[in-house]
Amino acid sequence: MAKGKDVRGIVFLQCTNCVRNDFNKESRGTFRYITQKNRHNTPSRLELRKFCPYCYKHTIHREIKN
Repeated sequence: MAKGKDVRGIVFLQCTNCVRNDFNKESRGTFRYITQKNRHNTPSRLELRKFCPYCYKHTIHREIKN
């Protein structure tokens, strides 16, 4: 059987707190998680609460373009 279009795509989640504080000198960068999502069930951008080692706390991570 031939495979169709990829329904489950790879998405990158980036910390929103690190992005806002990117201009801060003490910020070491941004942290990204890699995960998958079903594009038919969730067409909008994914938002998950994950742990960021740079902020050292749980923050909201949003899907970015890849």
